[in-house]
Amino acid sequence: MELLVTYDIDTTTPQGERRLRRVANTCEGYGHRVQKSVFEVVCTPAQRLTLQATLNDLIDHATDSIRIYHLDRGTFASTVHLGNAHTPPHHGPLIL
Repeated sequence: MELLVTYDIDTTTPQGERRLRRVANTCEGYGHRVQKSVFEVVCTPAQRLTLQATLNDLIDHATDSIRIYHLDRGTFASTVHLGNAHTPPHHGPLIL
């Protein structure tokens, strides 16, 4: 399955900055950063549940927002890039 994960973390406090780093690091473990707060993720349904549960535990529900969009298979391959963009290797190994 293909997911687009976007987040907006309140970084007005040191705790918020810490949450932002943890959310970004978690997303990096599952997919490719395509913009500052946007990740493209190719995963299994079980991995999606784990990712969603982990992110849910990291955020402050009163100030932070994460959106996970489930996309049709092949959406990433048909994406149009404008400007300074690169195409992540979604179906290759993810090396951290």
